[in-house]
Amino acid sequence: MIDYRIRPIEKFGGKIGELVSMLEHSRSVTLNEISELKQIDLDYLPNNSSNSIGSLLLHIASIEFVHQIISFENRDLNESELIKWGTALELGEKARAETKGESLNYYLNELSRIRENTLTRLSSKKDSWLYEENKWENGVAYNNYYIWFHVLEEEINHRGQIRTIKRLLLNNN
Repeated sequence: MIDYRIRPIEKFGGKIGELVSMLEHSRSVTLNEISELKQIDLDYLPNNSSNSIGSLLLHIASIEFVHQIISFENRDLNESELIKWGTALELGEKARAETKGESLNYYLNELSRIRENTLTRLSSKKDSWLYEENKWENGVAYNNYYIWFHVLEEEINHRGQIRTIKRLLLNNN
């Protein structure tokens, strides 16, 4: 059952615990949303410019991975990471062509693997880490709190797209 309370989680301190609570709530809702999907549903493309549910799930995982690299390692993706995650990050034509034929378990495993790493890494952080600042290449400042807020908003946004695709699937069956 999904918990509808944002509260610190024992293993994590203060604000980090609240952040983890939000990350885990968002993920629970996403997992609930996709729990009944078959491979054909995950590959469904409503039109020639849409992304499939499978592509969106990999995109959610890739965004979290990239933000792990940015916030925990203070760097951008290296070449091998970009090769692995580039298609999922960019979505679009290449993702439509390449992201298909996988089972729900494949996507669940990718999401879980990435999240486990996030939780492990967050467990060693203090609240002050959330407020540590850095700058993008264009000079605009950001902090780690924003990075993880962005991970949340990406998942929530793409879950909305997944719900729309599911409605279209129901209308086509």
